[in-house]
Amino acid sequence: MRILFLTHYYPPEVNAPANRVHEHARAWVRDGHDVTVITGVPNHPRGQLFTGYENRWLQEERIDGVRVLRTWMYVTANEGFARRTANYVAFMLTAILASFRAERPDVVVATSPQFFCGIAGAVVGVLKRRPFVLEVRDLWPESIVALGQLKRGSLLVRLLERVERWLYRRARGVVVVTHAFARHIAARGVPEGQIALVYNGIDGDTWNPRPPVPELLARHGIGGAYRVGYVGTLGLAHGLITVLDAAQRLGDASVHFVFVGDGADRARIEQEAKQRGLTNVHFTGLRPRSEVPDWLASLDVLLVMLRDLPVFETVIPSKLFEFAAMERPIILSAPKGEVREMVESADVGVAIDAEDPDKLAAAIAALRREPERAKRLAARARAWAERGFRREALARRMAQFLAERAA
Repeated sequence: MRILFLTHYYPPEVNAPANRVHEHARAWVRDGHDVTVITGVPNHPRGQLFTGYENRWLQEERIDGVRVLRTWMYVTANEGFARRTANYVAFMLTAILASFRAERPDVVVATSPQFFCGIAGAVVGVLKRRPFVLEVRDLWPESIVALGQLKRGSLLVRLLERVERWLYRRARGVVVVTHAFARHIAARGVPEGQIALVYNGIDGDTWNPRPPVPELLARHGIGGAYRVGYVGTLGLAHGLITVLDAAQRLGDASVHFVFVGDGADRARIEQEAKQRGLTNVHFTGLRPRSEVPDWLASLDVLLVMLRDLPVFETVIPSKLFEFAAMERPIILSAPKGEVREMVESADVGVAIDAEDPDKLAAAIAALRREPERAKRLAARARAWAERGFRREALARRMAQFLAERAA
């Protein structure tokens, strides 16, 4: 099968959409499919070009057997609604133009979290006269309304809701990452047979248990502490002030909180930590994807954080599966919903209410006091991730759905 995949993000960018698309595309190539990805020049999240790339009209490379066409981008940091929207719209237009450099595929796929990429996929599907499949990784515009970036009922939100419904109708099929997303889309008139659930998952070659890396910890001056880590995008969806509140409540210099990553909320979180005089909080900034497994292996507890908003009852952060596969103790701070039910039913981590610093501090202290319990949870999480969330199997499930939609 020949797959043409449009995505706003792709490696060497290291966020969840980039990782999912890359790992699926690589698995498809291994299974004999021909995959072309149209994406932008890598610059997320700081709005700075990655080393070795220029922001020119079109450049081509091959990564793990995947043909990658990179378009010119309106380069901007991942902050500021107007600039980000301009970035999305620019990629929508350049991706459509770049599609003329791609051979006619069997199926065109475009992925959210934002719908401008989806619009480009729908247009390319028409131009190529091939079926279009939409992958939904985030509920737009619901999530941006929940985060306060747009006002519910405003003209722009109503327009985005119309675009959402149009994309669902235009797509031959829709791939989702949670049951809640599937219910949301079915309620908007998409037949259940046109919706496929393909969870996020783990690449077994990358995410596996390993010993801590003392050199890494020594380089950052945290080798002797009990280390609690948040690893991933420091975004508006995660309520990371709660982590600072927990650090302040514990007030223990031997418990060190480590933020590994970057994002729209990083500057605010760093400034808040400085203003509070928190000496037990450390920020590494954005790290290469290849370094992340060593960080996970070197932390004593890993945090999965979500804001206390209804929209986050529908999501399952992809980092949950990676943390589990690394056999590390996990604390999930989230509203009651799909991810809480998943963690609690499988008993693979400590689940607490979202944005509750007292419960977060208590959970950290309890895992530190009970290392055998922490070890049991970590081992159970590893087995759970291996059993149900291997990327190879998930990629094949999605490829089968694409083939059915292309038929």
